[in-house]
Amino acid sequence: MAATSDQIAQIIAREIAARPAQVNAAVGLLDEGATVPFIARYRKEATGGLDDTQLRTLEERLSYLRELEQRRESVLKSISAQGKLTDELSAKIAAAATKAELEDLYLPYKTKRRTKAEIARERGLGPLAEAILADRASVPAELAARFLSADVPDTKAALDGARDILVETFAENADLIGRLRAHMQAHAVLRAKVIDGKEEEGAKFRDYFDHSERWANVPSHRALAMLRGRNEEVLSLDLDVDADDPAPIKPVERMIAQAYGISAAGGPGDAFLRDVARWAWRVKLSLHLSIDLMTAMTERAEEEAIRVFARNLKDLLLAAPAGARATMGLDPGIRTGVKVAVVDQTGKLIATSTVYPFQPRNDITGASAELAHLIRKHNVELIAIGNGTASRETEKLAADVISALPAPKPKTVVVSEAGASVYSASATAAAEMPDVDVSLRGAVSIARRLQDPLAELVKIEPKSIGVGQYQHDVDQGRLAKALDAVVEDAVNAVGVDLNTASPSLLARISGLGTSLAEAIVAHRNAVGAFKSRRQLLDVARLGPRTFELSAGFLRITNGTEPLDASSVHPEAYGLAKKIIASCGRDVRALMGDSAALKALDPKVFVDERFGLPTVKDILAELEKPARDPRPEFKTATFADGVNDMKDLVPGMLLEGVVTNVAAFGAFVDIGVHQDGLVHVSALADRFVKDPHEVVKAGDVVKVRVVEVDVKRKRIALTMRKDEGAARPSGPRPPQSSASPADVRRATQQPQKSAKPAEGALAAALAEAMRRQK
Repeated sequence: MAATSDQIAQIIAREIAARPAQVNAAVGLLDEGATVPFIARYRKEATGGLDDTQLRTLEERLSYLRELEQRRESVLKSISAQGKLTDELSAKIAAAATKAELEDLYLPYKTKRRTKAEIARERGLGPLAEAILADRASVPAELAARFLSADVPDTKAALDGARDILVETFAENADLIGRLRAHMQAHAVLRAKVIDGKEEEGAKFRDYFDHSERWANVPSHRALAMLRGRNEEVLSLDLDVDADDPAPIKPVERMIAQAYGISAAGGPGDAFLRDVARWAWRVKLSLHLSIDLMTAMTERAEEEAIRVFARNLKDLLLAAPAGARATMGLDPGIRTGVKVAVVDQTGKLIATSTVYPFQPRNDITGASAELAHLIRKHNVELIAIGNGTASRETEKLAADVISALPAPKPKTVVVSEAGASVYSASATAAAEMPDVDVSLRGAVSIARRLQDPLAELVKIEPKSIGVGQYQHDVDQGRLAKALDAVVEDAVNAVGVDLNTASPSLLARISGLGTSLAEAIVAHRNAVGAFKSRRQLLDVARLGPRTFELSAGFLRITNGTEPLDASSVHPEAYGLAKKIIASCGRDVRALMGDSAALKALDPKVFVDERFGLPTVKDILAELEKPARDPRPEFKTATFADGVNDMKDLVPGMLLEGVVTNVAAFGAFVDIGVHQDGLVHVSALADRFVKDPHEVVKAGDVVKVRVVEVDVKRKRIALTMRKDEGAARPSGPRPPQSSASPADVRRATQQPQKSAKPAEGALAAALAEAMRRQK
């Protein structure tokens, strides 16, 4: 019997620490077409306050469990049609909690190609296999003599056929497969070996040329590194189980024997069956289960890599915006020049140029004059400099220009240019700036991403932003789905200005999408700025349901309805005005008056439609209208005179920006074109299991240089205050360990001009890995 909706709700409720009623309510809303951001923000009464993280997990598990139920029904129908469905089998199928368990049960009943066992049965050898299983005292060869025929010329052929039937029977025993799989999961060892002759070609995988570790403990980054090595035909990967067990009969073979009551001291039939059990393991079960475990390891590793990428992306999207200030974007380049773009407070492009202060022209005077002219003419307040090649040289040029300017002077900020080149050549950029050369669009993007990272980064395919580990090795469909969810949650958490937002930004708003976003912009261009949220209903194809899902996340400043500038949903305007009226104040006068609002009792305003969560949300919004959940804008100050790795000296205390967070530590840009690694063991003066507990992408941090390896482009940093403990030492948990190769490969960021950081903890990390083995 298939699981009911209530049973599915109970399963999910346990997993997300909620009540089944909350899950059922959320499922009902999702089935009606509501989005996760809308449910999390505006349907708290219905779901009991489930947050977006719980709802995303709920949505994912609901999809999986419903697919499982569909497959369960299909399996039951197929087996029933074959006339082989028993009450016992039906109960087992109903109890299967995963797709893998269900497929184990269905395996004997699947339509498959003609097997050796099937051929043996066609030759009448099925009864022989049954006889050997039933009568252990008889000699199998004597039993086989009764089954000779034109197709079975001798006893050897008969016994071979019986063996094929028994091997298939053993290999299709779902209970046995489940026990063997559990044993392998607990005891299997993953072994990586270099393929002969590939040592030089695959040098980047040298840490895995002769590597082994428990399958259960392989962390995501190492699993993906070894899988990449196998895919590039440098490494071979194998799973060993019980390889070190000295017993002549391995545990897996004993498990097969026990499943069929095969005795080590039994009669001739038992001796034959022991050989069959050994053969079944070696030829069929070992391969089948090894593939299962390798698939499971890959999925586990990909899931963790996607989770890390998603968390880093969220941090980057929700980084502090510099705000509405005239900004100059500089896209550094040497031979091709530094591309210059100036955008106004709204991000509108107002000037472009290209200067050539470096080789081969060395026109420092002309470049300085041009930059100074643009700064003065457009009252530039901020200068955003891409962090690629010639970044520090460009920063020095800008600093020299600024030093000669009268106050107020613009401030320079180095920003990540990851994905800028992808955006420059995109259809989105071409539509936004059709008359601007591709080479200059990157400078525009760099300027705008300083003003508002979220608004600009949504225009770039998430996986091109480069804040993940092994993002090109994981399932691209799952990655895209996860990252799209992160972008959607981030955009809706912040909200957007309906009259200035780009189609790319509007498309991420709850209930909209690309087509409606473009329709909104077209309407805005044709009719003029929206004066109220209600005017959204005038947009072609935007109906009441879409309005309900999107309106609360769209802001209108200086409109006809003051509440349109807040996150209060139009459906709750009546309640909001009731609250305002109780204070005897005008809405504009009351907004921001914390003392007056805190004096109100939220319970007084609860009614049949709106509960306490909504009332509290409205009060919070009135207290801080259009509040932005992002942190206050601040920047790192790179040390003067430290422009290259060669300028680094162990012991230096520097300021930097976290660019990426992986399972084994955080990478920090300290302004030398090469990110340094703060290993997880050096992030704090305490044990840190997950680097995200301490840092996130975009954080400004103080670090101390521990080690510099210019030749191998490795920089080791520490955030620990105890200098003596700066170098990681002692055993580390498997999920936090990383070899130098792990670090090198996990941070490949093709968008950056300079190679990404590789870490500099080779000896300590290698020693930690040896201890873990």
